[in-house]
Amino acid sequence: GGRRAFVSGKKKQNTMKATVIADDQGRTLWADALRPGRMHDATAARNEGIAVCFQQFPHVQVLLDDGYLGLSRDHRGQAITPPRKPRPGALPDRVEQWERDRHGHSSDRITVEHALADHKRWKQLMRWTHRRDRLPDTYRAIAGLVSDRTANV
Repeated sequence: GGRRAFVSGKKKQNTMKATVIADDQGRTLWADALRPGRMHDATAARNEGIAVCFQQFPHVQVLLDDGYLGLSRDHRGQAITPPRKPRPGALPDRVEQWERDRHGHSSDRITVEHALADHKRWKQLMRWTHRRDRLPDTYRAIAGLVSDRTANV
């Protein structure tokens, strides 16, 4: 049980990535951890205090992509990553079940991809040509505007 949120890290043209958490309606709940593209997704989330969020909201489940496998080990039952691929030689029934489970996880996560698309439709984020250190504040401001707009739809 509990509420679900969805997480994804997306690479930007100038090698900056943002971590976004959206609800099951595609509304942005949190957009932060903007960092160089080479920094690992789970590391960025840890640096931003994701553990405190899991402690404060113990009933929330967060669906993550493969970049957050370490968080799923640290926060079992809350940080949900795609199912691991079966070992070579696994029985066909096991492989088919994995494919169904993985597809289900991906389908549930699609709302965060929609939230990211809403952010990237803003002209200011399509091709960032300004100082790199200004991107985080601008991204957070746009994510807030998008979230306010979608919350009132």
